[in-house]
Amino acid sequence: MEFLSDARPSPIAGTWYAGKADALSRQMESFFGAVKLKKEDLSGQVLGLMVPHAGHRYSGLTAAYGYQAVADSPHQLVVILSPLHQYFPDDFITTAHAAYRTPLGDVRVAQPELQQLNRLLDESEMALAQVARDGEHSLEIQLPFLQYLWKTPFDLLPVMIRTHERSKLEAFSAALQQTIAGMDALVIASTDLSHFFPHLRAQILDAETLRRVRDFNPQAVLDGDLDQSAPACGSGAVAAMLYTTRLMGADKVQILNYSTSAEATGDESSVVGYGAAAVLKTK
Repeated sequence: MEFLSDARPSPIAGTWYAGKADALSRQMESFFGAVKLKKEDLSGQVLGLMVPHAGHRYSGLTAAYGYQAVADSPHQLVVILSPLHQYFPDDFITTAHAAYRTPLGDVRVAQPELQQLNRLLDESEMALAQVARDGEHSLEIQLPFLQYLWKTPFDLLPVMIRTHERSKLEAFSAALQQTIAGMDALVIASTDLSHFFPHLRAQILDAETLRRVRDFNPQAVLDGDLDQSAPACGSGAVAAMLYTTRLMGADKVQILNYSTSAEATGDESSVVGYGAAAVLKTK
């Protein structure tokens, strides 16, 4: 377990997920032990994932379905694209810290790649803003899954996305693809689906969102969140992940699991939806 200076302290360990390393490892073990997904169930090379970001109690099993798809293929670089649930004036935000800290250790931030990405964004009159000690959960909450599975260090390229504009997301994705070209990289989008609908209504809305993701249609994902016909709080992150992985050669999306918070709480009156998907290169 590695600890670095200037690591972003976790604002959610002990609340959104287990705050002690042994308890967190047991939690991860229980999730992956319940996953019914085998390598042969996947029809190509995994270049990207879509995974949920609620507290592990609620969406941890569905997230584990996504991460099981890369269980046997540790990557040197992991890009995590997420929303930022708090207000911030910029479209693309990254951490000002050198690492992210979880109870399982520190994950080093890929500073050279972030600098290269920022240089490329500057050519499109965009930039990465930096934030220190942010409270965003949707990015950090993904890290323990990979730390538990891989056991080996990986570098993290974290970007929180607030824009839903196609032109900006396409320009960002082109810059990201150019930044990671030739690298052993995995691109992850963090999102939940519908929020606080009755269970049956949520299932209808979420099925439409997952259809648009499965159809590899980032614009439809953005449109569905905008008019709430297919809501996803991380639609910008999902669209950017789809644009980027398409540039990397991906040609198929496979839905791996779907659930709602009702499966954890038993309350079907107002639920949150969760989906996991793998983006694959089949040719």
